[in-house]
Amino acid sequence: MPALRGWKLLMAGFALAAGPAIAVAAPENTALPDPLQAGWKGQHVCELLKDNAQMRVLRCTFPPGWGHERHYHAPHWGYILEGSTMRITTASGTVVRELKAGDSWWSDGIAWHEGVNIGKTTGVYLIVESKG
Repeated sequence: MPALRGWKLLMAGFALAAGPAIAVAAPENTALPDPLQAGWKGQHVCELLKDNAQMRVLRCTFPPGWGHERHYHAPHWGYILEGSTMRITTASGTVVRELKAGDSWWSDGIAWHEGVNIGKTTGVYLIVESKG
């Protein structure tokens, strides 16, 4: 499954880094926002599509030149609706990833990451967080 293998590599750069899963909440010594609260240049990039006792679903949109300020993630499943080229920075460094429509990933949680769409197309992603 080449797409899955590619996503494992993507998530290593996207925020998981090599090693064990990390915290599901913001680090205690910082006040990082979650992906819904985080934005770009004072504007939100994610919108809330569903929020109930079982899950929260976000749609995040990144036009060329737009990004997502530093934030944390609870465990989540992600799906790419529209692909883009993202420059992603984590504690491990910075990588550039070509994200393809139709790919998906699972994350056990991310202490922090930030990204900028450096491509020529608008990227759109779904983030599904389980509350159970």
